[in-house]
Amino acid sequence: MTTAVVRFEPRGANVDLLRCRDTEVAAVGRAGTGKTLAACWKMHLTAMQVPNMRGLMLRATHISLTSTTLVSFQRQVAAQALADGSVRWFGGSGKDPAAFRYANGSTILVAGGDKPEKFLSAELDRIFVDEAVEISLDLHETLISRLRGSAKTYRQILLTTNPSHPSHWIKRRADSGTMRMITSTHRDNPHYVNRDGTYTEAGAEYMAKLDALSGARRLRLRDGLWVASEGVVFEGWDDSVHMVDRFKPPASWTRWWSIDLGYTNPFCWQDWREDPDGRLYLVREIYMTKRLAEDHAKQILKIMQQNPDEPRPRAIITDHDAEDRATLEKHLGMSTVPAKKTVSNGIQAVQSRLKAQGDGRARLFIMRGGLVEEDRTLADSGRPTRTSEEIPGYVWAVKPGNGAGLKEEPVKQNDHGCDALRYMVAERDLGGRPQMRWVG
Repeated sequence: MTTAVVRFEPRGANVDLLRCRDTEVAAVGRAGTGKTLAACWKMHLTAMQVPNMRGLMLRATHISLTSTTLVSFQRQVAAQALADGSVRWFGGSGKDPAAFRYANGSTILVAGGDKPEKFLSAELDRIFVDEAVEISLDLHETLISRLRGSAKTYRQILLTTNPSHPSHWIKRRADSGTMRMITSTHRDNPHYVNRDGTYTEAGAEYMAKLDALSGARRLRLRDGLWVASEGVVFEGWDDSVHMVDRFKPPASWTRWWSIDLGYTNPFCWQDWREDPDGRLYLVREIYMTKRLAEDHAKQILKIMQQNPDEPRPRAIITDHDAEDRATLEKHLGMSTVPAKKTVSNGIQAVQSRLKAQGDGRARLFIMRGGLVEEDRTLADSGRPTRTSEEIPGYVWAVKPGNGAGLKEEPVKQNDHGCDALRYMVAERDLGGRPQMRWVG
C-alpha cells in the first residue's frame, strides 16, 4: 500500500483546534479564517492515523454539504490520498451511506441534516458539523448520542461556524461551559495573511468583499462578533421557534407560491403550505442570481415532476414586473397574481404571525433544508443565500433628519426573501384567495 503524504500549515486557533480533545468544541470566527479547512484536516488525519475510526461530516442540508464542504475536503485535503488509492470515495447505496473509505478500515460518512436516516444508526468516534448555526440544538444533541464508537481515539463533535445572534444555542452552550469555543482570526489563514501580518493578494481581495458588508453581517463575518441587528424589522423572529425540521406536509394542505423577481439581485421562489389551522410553512425555495426567468420556470416544473403527489398551487403571487411575469406564465403554463405591496401593512401581518397565539404556537415557520440550490456567488460574497439568512439583517431605515429616530421603512438591501414572505402573508391575511387559471 502506498502511504499518502499530506501537507498542511495550521496557525494560531487552528492549531488549538487540531489539539483539542474536548467532547464538544466549536471553532468560531470571522469568515475566511481557515476553520473549516482545519476541521477537514483533523478528520482526515485522524482517519489516516487511527484504524477503524468512524467519522461523520455533516451540514444542515445534503446539497449544501456537497457544494461546499465536500468540495474543500476532496480538493484541498484528501486529493493526494484519493489519487494514490489510500482513500476511496463510495457514492452510497440503498444499504450504506456515501463515505470516504480508508485503506486502514477507517470511514468518514457524509450526510445532510435533512437526511438523518443516513447516520442515525451509526456508532461514531468523530463528528464534524460545518456552518453549525444552521442546525438545531435537537439535531446537535442527537449527534452527540451517536458518539459511541470503539476506535482507539477520543470521541468528539466539532462545529465550525461564523457568529450569529448572541442568544444562539451555540453561544449559550459555550457560555455555560458545556462546549469549548475556539475563536479564529484572519491571521490564522496563510492563504489570506502572510506571517508578517500583511494580506496576500487573495486576502486583500477577500477582505474588500467583507469591508463592503454593512450592519450585523459586517460585524459577524468581518469582525467575528456575536451581535443582533439594530432595528430589526421582524423582532419576534426566533430561530429556535420559527425554524423547524423537515417533514412531509399532507397533500390536503393548501399550496401557495410567492415570487420576488430578479436577475442581478436574487430571484426568490417560495413554496408554501398552509395547514388546516392557517399556519404557513415555507417548505422549499429557490434563491439565485444571474439566471433567466424561463430557466427558473423550468426548474420549478422539474420539482413538480419529481414530486407528483404534491398539490398544485392555489395561487402564484409575484411582484409587479410585467415582462418577467409574462415569461414565467408562459413557461410555467400558469397564471400569476400581483402581490399586495403595501409594505407597512404587510410587515405588521408578518409580525403578527410570528407571535405565539392562543394555542402557544406561532403562525409562520420555515423548514430547514428547503433551499433547492446554493448560489455560490452570494455565499462567497458574504450575502444571504436564503430567506432565513435575510431575516436577522432585515432592518428599519430612518429618514434623514428624523431626530426622533422613527422607523420609516426597511432598508432596501438583501430583502428579496423577506419581500416574497411578506407577499405571501399579505395575500393570506390582507385579502381573499384568488383562483388559479391554467394557461397550458
